Amino acid sequence: MEDTLQRLLAAELRAEQIASQAEQAQERLIQTALADAKAENERFSARLPELHRAFIARAEERAEQTIAELRRRYDERHLQLRDQAEQREDQALDAAFQVLIDPSR
Repeated sequence: MEDTLQRLLAAELRAEQIASQAEQAQERLIQTALADAKAENERFSARLPELHRAFIARAEERAEQTIAELRRRYDERHLQLRDQAEQREDQALDAAFQVLIDPSR
C-alpha cells in the first residue's frame, strides 16, 4: 500500500511538473506571439508614410491622365467649333453684304 501511495505521489509530482512546464511553454508562446505582433505593427506603422506616398502618387497620376483627357477633348471641341465658324463665315459675310446692298431684305 505504501508503495502504491509513493508511486501515486511520484506520479502526481510528475504531473505537476508537466503541467508547470506546459504553462511555462504556453507563456513563452504568448510572449513570442505578442512580440511578433508588436514587431509587425511597428513595421506596418513604419511603412505608412511609404504607403501614403504611393497612394498620393497614384492619385496624382490618375489626375494627370484625367486632365490630359479633358484637354484632348477640349482641343477636339475647339477645332470642331473653329471649323463650324469658318464654314459659316462665308454665309455670314454673304448675308451681311445682302443686307448692306438691299436693306429691305
